[in-house]
Amino acid sequence: MDGIVIINKPKHQTSHDIVRKAKKILNEKVGHTGTLDPNATGVLPLLIGKGTELSKYLINHDKTYEAILQLGEKRDTGDVEGKIIEQKNVTEKSLNTENINSVFKTLIGKQEQIPPIYSALKVNGKKLYEYARNGENVKIEPRQIEIYSLELLNVDNINKTIHFKVECSKGTYIRTLCNDIGDRLGCGACMKELTRTSVGCFNTDNALTLGSVQAKVLLGDIADNIIPIDAIFNKYRAIHGCERADAALHNGNMIPVAEEYIAVEGEAAAHDDESFRMYDSCGIFVGIYRHAEGRLVPVKMFYDAGEAAGDN
Repeated sequence: MDGIVIINKPKHQTSHDIVRKAKKILNEKVGHTGTLDPNATGVLPLLIGKGTELSKYLINHDKTYEAILQLGEKRDTGDVEGKIIEQKNVTEKSLNTENINSVFKTLIGKQEQIPPIYSALKVNGKKLYEYARNGENVKIEPRQIEIYSLELLNVDNINKTIHFKVECSKGTYIRTLCNDIGDRLGCGACMKELTRTSVGCFNTDNALTLGSVQAKVLLGDIADNIIPIDAIFNKYRAIHGCERADAALHNGNMIPVAEEYIAVEGEAAAHDDESFRMYDSCGIFVGIYRHAEGRLVPVKMFYDAGEAAGDN
């Protein structure tokens, strides 16, 4: 069982909790592409089996969130779970739709963002929240991020909350964004709720709960919800090797670009440095190959001779 399964993470569970439980349910090696706050919900792609080798290809994916921020208070953690460190009056201007949208516009684009002290980001081999819990000071370097869009969804004048959608680059902390919005509105803010609605091409439409995963494993149809490894590389053209190339492909060797070895889908011509999804003559995904000086050279292999033999 190799590939990716999309989990809809519930509140009050860490990403590590989800990975640990999934390992027991699937009886496979399991990893993930990036943590989601314990009190956040939404899309958490889990990498299964050989899919764990996909992490470096997925870690840079852009993300989309929906968040609710609470106006009028700042907390040490940046969300409502922390201790209140500052309170301010929330004025009508802070709740004004035009004013909020004006603030949103100032936050669009590339910028430096300082991660919150209560986060799993490591500094000198130690997680930031460990420094915070021990009352230790630590220098947190700003990181380059990008906010692509901010969309106001609702303003609750009674509860003094703002519901918004944000599309952003990897490494963006929404708790910090909520804090920045509150500062620019002049009343302070902290994050009340957070849902990650997409990671790259993965979204909540095809996400499962862990309970659903367990049920599908018991029914024997979990494979229908495992996204195959080669689907992650759909932006690359596919090449199917001929039988004569199988031995070389299975051993992770290069093959010449010649009719007796390959057939390219779409345009036949290949240019140097172009990458391809490589399949053997039986249509089994072998790995990612790159065209170089009339040869196809392996970049990343996913072929497993033992598993392939078991499929026959």
